[in-house]
Amino acid sequence: MSGDRPTLPPVRLNSDAELARDALASPLFARAVRLARWAGPATRVGAGGELVDEQLPEAARELGLEADDDGAAWASEAWRLAVDTGLVEIEEPEEAEGEEDGEGTAAPGENLELITSGSPQEILALWLDGLETVHADAIAPQFDDFADLVGEDGEIDFDKLEWDPEEEADFLDGVLGNLYLLTVAESGPADTPVPLPALAASMIVPDDMGEPTDGVLEQVSEAMMRLDDQFRLLEPIGLVEYQPVDEALMAEEPEDPAEPEAVDPALDEEDVSRYGMVRLTPLGLYGIRARMLDAGVDAPAVGELADKDAGALLDAVGHFPETAARAETVLWLNGREPATAARELLVAARGVDQGAPLRRLHCQQALSLVADEAAEHEVRAVLDDAELGGLARVWLAERGSVDVPTPPESMIFWLAIDTLAAQLDADGEVEELQGLVEGLTGQHSGFFDAAWRVDHPATAEVLEAMGRLHPDKKAAKDARKAAFKARSRA
Repeated sequence: MSGDRPTLPPVRLNSDAELARDALASPLFARAVRLARWAGPATRVGAGGELVDEQLPEAARELGLEADDDGAAWASEAWRLAVDTGLVEIEEPEEAEGEEDGEGTAAPGENLELITSGSPQEILALWLDGLETVHADAIAPQFDDFADLVGEDGEIDFDKLEWDPEEEADFLDGVLGNLYLLTVAESGPADTPVPLPALAASMIVPDDMGEPTDGVLEQVSEAMMRLDDQFRLLEPIGLVEYQPVDEALMAEEPEDPAEPEAVDPALDEEDVSRYGMVRLTPLGLYGIRARMLDAGVDAPAVGELADKDAGALLDAVGHFPETAARAETVLWLNGREPATAARELLVAARGVDQGAPLRRLHCQQALSLVADEAAEHEVRAVLDDAELGGLARVWLAERGSVDVPTPPESMIFWLAIDTLAAQLDADGEVEELQGLVEGLTGQHSGFFDAAWRVDHPATAEVLEAMGRLHPDKKAAKDARKAAFKARSRA
Protein backbone atom coordinates (compact mmCIF):
# COMPACT_ATOMS: atom_id res chain seq x y z
CA MET A 1 0.00 0.00 0.00
CA SER A 2 2.98 2.26 0.40
CA GLY A 3 3.92 4.96 -2.06
CA ASP A 4 7.24 6.71 -2.44
CA ARG A 5 9.22 6.71 0.77
CA PRO A 6 12.80 7.44 1.85
CA THR A 7 15.40 4.87 0.91
CA LEU A 8 17.20 5.33 4.24
CA PRO A 9 16.10 6.01 7.82
CA PRO A 10 16.63 9.62 8.90
CA VAL A 11 19.93 10.41 10.57
CA ARG A 12 20.21 12.51 13.72
CA LEU A 13 23.10 14.88 13.03
CA ASN A 14 24.97 17.07 15.47
CA SER A 15 24.63 20.82 14.99
CA ASP A 16 26.69 22.50 12.28
CA ALA A 17 28.74 24.25 14.98
CA GLU A 18 29.60 20.93 16.67
CA LEU A 19 30.44 19.32 13.34
CA ALA A 20 32.63 22.26 12.31
CA ARG A 21 34.58 21.93 15.57
CA ASP A 22 35.03 18.23 14.85
CA ALA A 23 36.26 19.06 11.35
CA LEU A 24 38.84 21.54 12.64
CA ALA A 25 40.01 19.01 15.22
CA SER A 26 40.43 16.12 12.77
CA PRO A 27 44.17 15.38 12.66
CA LEU A 28 44.71 15.62 8.91
CA PHE A 29 42.67 18.79 8.46
CA ALA A 30 44.35 20.43 11.48
CA ARG A 31 47.77 19.60 10.01
CA ALA A 32 46.73 21.07 6.67
CA VAL A 33 45.77 24.32 8.42
CA ARG A 34 49.12 24.45 10.25
CA LEU A 35 51.05 23.98 7.02
CA ALA A 36 48.96 26.63 5.28
CA ARG A 37 49.94 29.12 7.99
CA TRP A 38 53.56 28.02 7.69
CA ALA A 39 53.68 28.44 3.91
CA GLY A 40 55.57 31.46 2.57
CA PRO A 41 57.99 32.77 -0.05
CA ALA A 42 60.65 30.28 1.03
CA THR A 43 58.35 27.30 0.61
CA ARG A 44 59.46 25.40 -2.48
CA VAL A 45 57.03 23.25 -4.43
CA GLY A 46 57.26 21.05 -7.48
CA ALA A 47 55.41 21.39 -10.77
CA GLY A 48 52.37 19.60 -9.32
CA GLY A 49 52.21 21.83 -6.25
CA GLU A 50 53.79 19.20 -3.99
CA LEU A 51 56.44 20.10 -1.46
CA VAL A 52 59.92 19.32 -2.77
CA ASP A 53 61.72 16.54 -0.90
CA GLU A 54 64.08 18.96 0.81
CA GLN A 55 61.12 20.79 2.39
CA LEU A 56 59.40 17.72 3.85
CA PRO A 57 61.56 17.35 6.99
CA GLU A 58 60.96 21.00 7.88
CA ALA A 59 57.23 20.59 7.25
CA ALA A 60 57.18 17.48 9.45
CA ARG A 61 58.90 19.37 12.29
CA GLU A 62 56.34 22.18 11.90
CA LEU A 63 53.67 19.57 12.58
CA GLY A 64 55.51 18.27 15.63
CA LEU A 65 56.47 15.05 13.84
CA GLU A 66 59.78 13.31 13.48
CA ALA A 67 61.70 14.33 10.37
CA ASP A 68 61.83 10.73 9.16
CA ASP A 69 60.06 8.90 6.35
CA ASP A 70 56.80 8.59 8.30
CA GLY A 71 56.83 12.25 9.27
CA ALA A 72 57.56 13.25 5.69
CA ALA A 73 54.67 11.10 4.46
CA TRP A 74 52.24 12.72 6.91
CA ALA A 75 53.51 16.19 5.99
CA SER A 76 53.15 15.45 2.29
CA GLU A 77 49.57 14.23 2.77
CA ALA A 78 48.60 17.27 4.86
CA TRP A 79 50.17 19.60 2.30
CA ARG A 80 48.22 18.03 -0.51
CA LEU A 81 45.00 18.49 1.47
CA ALA A 82 45.87 22.14 2.09
CA VAL A 83 46.40 22.70 -1.64
CA ASP A 84 43.24 20.84 -2.71
CA THR A 85 41.05 22.75 -0.24
CA GLY A 86 42.42 26.19 -1.16
CA LEU A 87 44.13 26.71 2.18
CA VAL A 88 47.34 27.11 0.19
CA GLU A 89 47.84 28.83 -3.16
CA ILE A 90 50.58 27.71 -5.51
CA GLU A 91 52.55 30.07 -7.70
CA GLU A 92 53.34 28.16 -10.86
CA PRO A 93 57.05 27.55 -11.56
CA GLU A 94 57.09 29.68 -14.68
CA GLU A 95 55.72 32.63 -12.72
CA ALA A 96 58.22 32.37 -9.88
CA GLU A 97 61.23 34.64 -10.18
CA GLY A 98 64.59 33.60 -8.84
CA GLU A 99 63.54 30.00 -8.16
CA GLU A 100 65.29 26.89 -9.38
CA ASP A 101 64.02 25.41 -12.64
CA GLY A 102 60.77 23.52 -12.24
CA GLU A 103 60.09 24.87 -8.77
CA GLY A 104 57.43 27.29 -7.60
CA THR A 105 56.44 28.85 -4.32
CA ALA A 106 53.40 28.78 -2.11
CA ALA A 107 51.45 31.16 0.10
CA PRO A 108 48.42 30.98 2.39
CA GLY A 109 45.25 30.78 0.29
CA GLU A 110 42.05 32.80 0.58
CA ASN A 111 40.22 29.90 2.21
CA LEU A 112 42.59 29.99 5.18
CA GLU A 113 40.73 33.05 6.49
CA LEU A 114 37.57 30.92 6.74
CA ILE A 115 39.19 28.84 9.48
CA THR A 116 38.87 31.76 11.91
CA SER A 117 36.17 33.93 10.34
CA GLY A 118 34.02 31.53 8.32
CA SER A 119 30.64 30.14 9.28
CA PRO A 120 30.28 26.51 10.39
CA GLN A 121 28.79 25.75 6.98
CA GLU A 122 31.83 27.24 5.20
CA ILE A 123 34.22 25.22 7.35
CA LEU A 124 32.23 22.05 6.68
CA ALA A 125 32.35 22.78 2.95
CA LEU A 126 36.16 22.94 3.18
CA TRP A 127 36.22 19.69 5.12
CA LEU A 128 34.04 17.99 2.49
CA ASP A 129 36.52 19.09 -0.18
CA GLY A 130 39.24 17.50 1.92
CA LEU A 131 37.19 14.33 2.27
CA GLU A 132 37.04 14.07 -1.52
CA THR A 133 40.83 14.22 -1.67
CA VAL A 134 41.22 11.48 0.94
CA HIS A 135 38.53 9.36 -0.72
CA ALA A 136 40.45 9.60 -4.00
CA ASP A 137 43.63 8.50 -2.20
CA ALA A 138 41.79 5.58 -0.61
CA ILE A 139 40.70 4.14 -3.96
CA ALA A 140 44.03 4.79 -5.70
CA PRO A 141 45.98 1.69 -6.78
CA GLN A 142 48.79 0.37 -4.66
CA PHE A 143 51.94 -1.12 -6.15
CA ASP A 144 55.36 -2.08 -4.89
CA ASP A 145 57.57 -1.42 -7.90
CA PHE A 146 56.73 1.66 -9.93
CA ALA A 147 59.28 0.70 -12.58
CA ASP A 148 57.26 -2.40 -13.49
CA LEU A 149 54.41 -0.14 -14.61
CA VAL A 150 56.42 1.93 -17.07
CA GLY A 151 56.17 0.83 -20.68
CA GLU A 152 58.80 1.01 -23.42
CA ASP A 153 57.56 4.47 -24.36
CA GLY A 154 58.23 5.73 -20.84
CA GLU A 155 54.51 6.11 -20.07
CA ILE A 156 52.67 4.34 -17.25
CA ASP A 157 50.84 1.25 -18.51
CA PHE A 158 47.58 1.47 -16.55
CA ASP A 159 46.43 -1.90 -17.86
CA LYS A 160 49.13 -3.50 -15.73
CA LEU A 161 47.52 -2.02 -12.64
CA GLU A 162 44.34 -4.03 -13.19
CA TRP A 163 42.65 -1.06 -11.59
CA ASP A 164 39.15 0.19 -12.40
CA PRO A 165 38.69 3.53 -10.59
CA GLU A 166 34.92 3.45 -10.98
CA GLU A 167 34.71 -0.08 -9.60
CA GLU A 168 36.99 0.81 -6.68
CA ALA A 169 34.93 3.90 -5.86
CA ASP A 170 31.69 1.95 -6.03
CA PHE A 171 33.05 -0.69 -3.67
CA LEU A 172 34.23 1.80 -1.05
CA ASP A 173 31.05 3.85 -1.34
CA GLY A 174 29.02 0.67 -0.95
CA VAL A 175 30.91 -0.23 2.24
CA LEU A 176 30.48 3.28 3.63
CA GLY A 177 26.80 3.17 2.69
CA ASN A 178 26.33 -0.10 4.57
CA LEU A 179 28.17 1.32 7.57
CA TYR A 180 25.94 4.41 7.42
CA LEU A 181 22.80 2.28 7.25
CA LEU A 182 23.91 0.17 10.20
CA THR A 183 24.57 3.34 12.19
CA VAL A 184 21.26 5.11 11.52
CA ALA A 185 19.01 2.04 11.71
CA GLU A 186 16.74 1.96 14.76
CA SER A 187 18.11 -1.44 15.72
CA GLY A 188 21.63 -0.64 14.54
CA PRO A 189 24.86 -0.68 16.53
CA ALA A 190 24.64 3.00 17.59
CA ASP A 191 28.10 3.70 19.07
CA THR A 192 29.19 0.07 18.84
CA PRO A 193 31.98 -0.50 16.29
CA VAL A 194 31.24 -2.83 13.38
CA PRO A 195 33.62 -5.78 12.82
CA LEU A 196 35.57 -5.44 9.60
CA PRO A 197 34.82 -9.07 8.55
CA ALA A 198 31.08 -8.43 8.80
CA LEU A 199 31.38 -5.20 6.81
CA ALA A 200 33.43 -6.88 4.08
CA ALA A 201 31.00 -9.80 4.00
CA SER A 202 28.09 -7.39 3.48
CA MET A 203 29.62 -6.55 0.09
CA ILE A 204 30.72 -10.05 -0.90
CA VAL A 205 28.40 -12.72 0.55
CA PRO A 206 25.03 -12.97 -1.26
CA ASP A 207 21.99 -12.50 1.00
CA ASP A 208 20.59 -15.88 0.07
CA MET A 209 23.84 -17.79 0.70
CA GLY A 210 23.79 -20.07 3.71
CA GLU A 211 27.29 -21.25 4.53
CA PRO A 212 29.89 -19.20 2.59
CA THR A 213 32.13 -21.22 0.30
CA ASP A 214 35.91 -21.18 0.63
CA GLY A 215 36.11 -19.03 -2.49
CA VAL A 216 33.71 -16.46 -1.03
CA LEU A 217 35.61 -16.41 2.27
CA GLU A 218 38.82 -15.71 0.39
CA GLN A 219 37.13 -12.78 -1.34
CA VAL A 220 36.02 -11.51 2.08
CA SER A 221 39.64 -11.73 3.28
CA GLU A 222 40.90 -9.79 0.26
CA ALA A 223 38.22 -7.15 0.78
CA MET A 224 39.18 -6.85 4.45
CA MET A 225 42.80 -6.16 3.60
CA ARG A 226 41.75 -3.54 1.09
CA LEU A 227 39.39 -1.94 3.62
CA ASP A 228 42.07 -2.01 6.30
CA ASP A 229 44.27 0.19 4.12
CA GLN A 230 41.37 2.46 3.21
CA PHE A 231 40.10 2.99 6.75
CA ARG A 232 43.64 3.80 7.89
CA LEU A 233 43.54 6.68 5.37
CA LEU A 234 39.99 7.76 6.21
CA GLU A 235 40.47 7.91 9.99
CA PRO A 236 42.78 11.00 10.10
CA ILE A 237 40.20 13.13 8.26
CA GLY A 238 37.72 12.33 11.05
CA LEU A 239 35.37 10.13 9.06
CA VAL A 240 35.74 7.00 11.16
CA GLU A 241 37.19 5.64 14.35
CA TYR A 242 39.16 2.58 13.34
CA GLN A 243 40.92 -0.23 15.16
CA PRO A 244 43.17 -1.74 12.47
CA VAL A 245 43.67 -5.41 11.74
CA ASP A 246 46.14 -6.92 14.17
CA GLU A 247 49.51 -6.89 12.42
CA ALA A 248 50.32 -10.24 14.00
CA LEU A 249 47.51 -11.75 11.92
CA MET A 250 49.00 -10.36 8.74
CA ALA A 251 52.36 -11.85 9.66
CA GLU A 252 50.86 -15.33 10.02
CA GLU A 253 51.56 -17.36 6.88
CA PRO A 254 48.59 -19.13 5.22
CA GLU A 255 48.96 -22.80 4.37
CA ASP A 256 49.17 -21.89 0.67
CA PRO A 257 51.32 -18.75 0.31
CA ALA A 258 49.70 -18.10 -3.08
CA GLU A 259 46.30 -17.61 -1.48
CA PRO A 260 45.18 -15.18 1.26
CA GLU A 261 44.03 -16.76 4.48
CA ALA A 262 40.26 -17.17 4.37
CA VAL A 263 38.48 -15.34 7.17
CA ASP A 264 35.04 -16.40 8.34
CA PRO A 265 32.98 -13.23 9.04
CA ALA A 266 31.15 -15.11 11.82
CA LEU A 267 33.99 -14.93 14.35
CA ASP A 268 33.55 -15.09 18.10
CA GLU A 269 33.77 -11.91 20.15
CA GLU A 270 37.26 -12.64 21.44
CA ASP A 271 38.74 -12.91 17.96
CA VAL A 272 36.67 -10.46 15.96
CA SER A 273 38.33 -7.31 17.28
CA ARG A 274 41.71 -8.56 16.03
CA TYR A 275 40.36 -8.39 12.48
CA GLY A 276 39.51 -4.70 12.69
CA MET A 277 36.64 -2.63 14.10
CA VAL A 278 35.20 0.53 12.56
CA ARG A 279 32.65 3.15 13.57
CA LEU A 280 31.39 6.23 11.78
CA THR A 281 31.94 9.40 13.79
CA PRO A 282 29.22 12.10 14.01
CA LEU A 283 31.29 14.00 11.43
CA GLY A 284 31.47 10.83 9.35
CA LEU A 285 27.69 10.53 9.34
CA TYR A 286 27.51 14.09 8.06
CA GLY A 287 30.15 13.45 5.41
CA ILE A 288 28.69 10.21 4.06
CA ARG A 289 25.21 11.71 3.97
CA ALA A 290 26.55 14.71 2.03
CA ARG A 291 28.12 12.37 -0.52
CA MET A 292 24.89 10.39 -0.78
CA LEU A 293 22.87 13.55 -1.40
CA ASP A 294 25.30 14.58 -4.14
CA ALA A 295 24.75 11.14 -5.71
CA GLY A 296 20.97 11.62 -5.66
CA VAL A 297 20.27 9.26 -2.75
CA ASP A 298 17.31 10.11 -0.52
CA ALA A 299 19.03 10.40 2.87
CA PRO A 300 16.77 12.38 5.22
CA ALA A 301 17.92 14.01 8.45
CA VAL A 302 15.88 14.64 11.58
CA GLY A 303 14.89 18.30 11.73
CA GLU A 304 14.54 18.90 7.99
CA LEU A 305 10.75 19.04 8.29
CA ALA A 306 10.62 21.67 11.04
CA ASP A 307 9.70 24.43 8.59
CA LYS A 308 7.45 22.30 6.37
CA ASP A 309 3.66 22.13 6.56
CA ALA A 310 1.78 19.52 8.55
CA GLY A 311 1.05 17.44 5.46
CA ALA A 312 4.74 17.07 4.64
CA LEU A 313 5.45 16.10 8.25
CA LEU A 314 2.75 13.41 8.42
CA ASP A 315 3.63 11.99 5.00
CA ALA A 316 7.30 11.64 5.94
CA VAL A 317 7.20 10.39 9.54
CA GLY A 318 4.82 7.62 8.55
CA HIS A 319 7.87 5.72 7.29
CA PHE A 320 10.40 6.82 9.91
CA PRO A 321 11.52 4.53 12.74
CA GLU A 322 9.58 5.25 15.92
CA THR A 323 12.31 7.20 17.74
CA ALA A 324 13.15 9.34 14.72
CA ALA A 325 9.45 10.02 14.02
CA ARG A 326 8.92 11.26 17.55
CA ALA A 327 12.05 13.44 17.46
CA GLU A 328 11.03 14.95 14.12
CA THR A 329 7.51 15.65 15.39
CA VAL A 330 8.78 17.29 18.57
CA LEU A 331 11.01 19.63 16.55
CA TRP A 332 8.06 20.49 14.28
CA LEU A 333 5.80 21.23 17.25
CA ASN A 334 8.42 23.38 18.97
CA GLY A 335 8.12 26.00 16.26
CA ARG A 336 4.34 26.44 16.53
CA GLU A 337 1.65 27.48 18.96
CA PRO A 338 0.01 24.33 20.34
CA ALA A 339 -3.52 25.14 19.19
CA THR A 340 -2.33 26.15 15.73
CA ALA A 341 -0.26 22.99 15.45
CA ALA A 342 -3.22 20.79 16.44
CA ARG A 343 -5.47 22.47 13.89
CA GLU A 344 -2.90 22.13 11.09
CA LEU A 345 -2.35 18.46 11.90
CA LEU A 346 -6.06 17.66 11.78
CA VAL A 347 -6.50 19.47 8.47
CA ALA A 348 -3.54 17.57 6.98
CA ALA A 349 -4.93 14.24 8.23
CA ARG A 350 -8.03 14.44 6.02
CA GLY A 351 -8.16 12.72 2.67
CA VAL A 352 -9.10 9.58 0.77
CA ASP A 353 -5.75 9.10 -0.97
CA GLN A 354 -3.59 6.05 -0.37
CA GLY A 355 -1.45 7.69 2.31
CA ALA A 356 -4.31 9.24 4.28
CA PRO A 357 -4.81 6.40 6.84
CA LEU A 358 -1.16 6.53 7.87
CA ARG A 359 -1.32 10.33 8.10
CA ARG A 360 -4.27 10.02 10.47
CA LEU A 361 -2.44 7.49 12.62
CA HIS A 362 0.56 9.79 12.96
CA CYS A 363 -1.69 12.79 13.45
CA GLN A 364 -3.10 11.05 16.52
CA GLN A 365 0.41 10.29 17.76
CA ALA A 366 1.52 13.88 17.13
CA LEU A 367 -1.49 15.24 19.00
CA SER A 368 -0.43 13.20 22.03
CA LEU A 369 2.62 15.50 22.24
CA VAL A 370 0.52 18.69 22.28
CA ALA A 371 -0.66 20.12 25.59
CA ASP A 372 -4.12 18.66 26.28
CA GLU A 373 -5.82 21.98 27.02
CA ALA A 374 -4.45 23.53 23.83
CA ALA A 375 -5.41 20.62 21.57
CA GLU A 376 -8.78 19.62 23.05
CA HIS A 377 -10.76 22.51 21.53
CA GLU A 378 -9.41 21.70 18.06
CA VAL A 379 -10.04 17.97 18.51
CA ARG A 380 -13.63 18.48 19.68
CA ALA A 381 -14.26 20.60 16.59
CA VAL A 382 -13.91 17.50 14.38
CA LEU A 383 -16.05 15.06 16.40
CA ASP A 384 -18.69 15.04 13.67
CA ASP A 385 -16.17 14.72 10.83
CA ALA A 386 -16.57 11.41 9.00
CA GLU A 387 -12.81 10.91 8.64
CA LEU A 388 -11.57 12.40 11.91
CA GLY A 389 -14.43 11.78 14.33
CA GLY A 390 -13.20 8.35 15.39
CA LEU A 391 -9.64 9.58 15.84
CA ALA A 392 -10.94 12.50 17.93
CA ARG A 393 -12.93 10.22 20.24
CA VAL A 394 -9.96 7.91 20.80
CA TRP A 395 -7.70 10.87 21.60
CA LEU A 396 -10.22 12.35 24.08
CA ALA A 397 -10.91 9.00 25.74
CA GLU A 398 -7.21 8.31 26.24
CA ARG A 399 -6.93 11.58 28.18
CA GLY A 400 -9.96 10.88 30.37
CA SER A 401 -11.96 13.75 28.89
CA VAL A 402 -15.60 14.00 29.88
CA ASP A 403 -18.59 14.31 27.57
CA VAL A 404 -17.09 12.19 24.82
CA PRO A 405 -20.04 11.28 22.57
CA THR A 406 -20.60 7.62 21.74
CA PRO A 407 -19.61 6.96 18.13
CA PRO A 408 -22.17 5.55 15.71
CA GLU A 409 -21.53 1.99 14.55
CA SER A 410 -20.60 3.16 11.08
CA MET A 411 -17.81 5.31 12.54
CA ILE A 412 -16.50 2.39 14.63
CA PHE A 413 -16.13 0.18 11.57
CA TRP A 414 -14.73 2.99 9.44
CA LEU A 415 -12.05 3.64 12.09
CA ALA A 416 -11.24 -0.08 12.24
CA ILE A 417 -10.66 -0.23 8.48
CA ASP A 418 -8.70 3.02 8.55
CA THR A 419 -6.46 1.81 11.38
CA LEU A 420 -5.68 -1.47 9.63
CA ALA A 421 -5.00 0.35 6.37
CA ALA A 422 -2.51 2.57 8.19
CA GLN A 423 -0.75 -0.38 9.79
CA LEU A 424 -0.50 -2.20 6.46
CA ASP A 425 0.96 0.89 4.81
CA ALA A 426 3.50 1.16 7.61
CA ASP A 427 4.66 -2.40 6.88
CA GLY A 428 4.07 -3.47 10.47
CA GLU A 429 5.27 -6.75 11.93
CA VAL A 430 3.11 -9.74 10.95
CA GLU A 431 2.60 -10.74 14.60
CA GLU A 432 1.38 -7.26 15.52
CA LEU A 433 -0.97 -7.14 12.55
CA GLN A 434 -2.35 -10.57 13.40
CA GLY A 435 -3.01 -9.43 16.95
CA LEU A 436 -4.81 -6.34 15.70
CA VAL A 437 -6.92 -8.40 13.29
CA GLU A 438 -7.88 -10.91 15.99
CA GLY A 439 -8.67 -8.12 18.40
CA LEU A 440 -10.98 -6.33 15.98
CA THR A 441 -12.90 -9.43 14.99
CA GLY A 442 -13.10 -10.58 18.62
CA GLN A 443 -14.54 -7.27 19.83
CA HIS A 444 -17.24 -7.08 17.17
CA SER A 445 -19.40 -10.12 16.49
CA GLY A 446 -20.33 -10.33 12.84
CA PHE A 447 -17.45 -7.99 11.97
CA PHE A 448 -17.16 -9.11 8.36
CA ASP A 449 -20.93 -8.90 7.75
CA ALA A 450 -20.70 -5.18 8.46
CA ALA A 451 -17.15 -4.38 7.37
CA TRP A 452 -17.62 -4.97 3.63
CA ARG A 453 -20.23 -2.17 3.58
CA VAL A 454 -17.81 0.42 5.02
CA ASP A 455 -17.43 3.37 2.65
CA HIS A 456 -13.64 3.53 2.84
CA PRO A 457 -11.35 3.41 -0.23
CA ALA A 458 -9.20 0.69 1.37
CA THR A 459 -12.03 -1.59 2.56
CA ALA A 460 -11.52 -4.39 0.03
CA GLU A 461 -7.73 -4.32 0.34
CA VAL A 462 -7.90 -4.42 4.15
CA LEU A 463 -10.35 -7.32 4.15
CA GLU A 464 -8.11 -9.26 1.76
CA ALA A 465 -5.21 -8.68 4.11
CA MET A 466 -7.30 -9.85 7.04
CA GLY A 467 -7.99 -13.05 5.10
CA ARG A 468 -4.24 -13.61 4.77
CA LEU A 469 -3.42 -12.72 8.36
CA HIS A 470 -6.21 -14.21 10.47
CA PRO A 471 -5.00 -17.47 12.05
CA ASP A 472 -8.55 -18.90 12.24
CA LYS A 473 -9.40 -20.59 8.93
CA LYS A 474 -13.14 -19.84 9.14
CA ALA A 475 -12.54 -16.18 9.98
CA ALA A 476 -9.98 -15.93 7.17
CA LYS A 477 -12.51 -17.38 4.73
CA ASP A 478 -15.17 -14.93 5.94
CA ALA A 479 -12.71 -12.08 5.41
CA ARG A 480 -12.05 -13.16 1.82
CA LYS A 481 -15.78 -13.38 1.14
CA ALA A 482 -16.27 -9.92 2.60
CA ALA A 483 -13.45 -8.58 0.41
CA PHE A 484 -15.17 -10.01 -2.67
CA LYS A 485 -18.43 -8.33 -1.67
CA ALA A 486 -16.64 -5.04 -1.08
CA ARG A 487 -15.09 -5.15 -4.55
CA SER A 488 -18.43 -6.06 -6.11
CA ARG A 489 -20.10 -3.20 -4.25
CA ALA A 490 -17.44 -0.76 -5.47
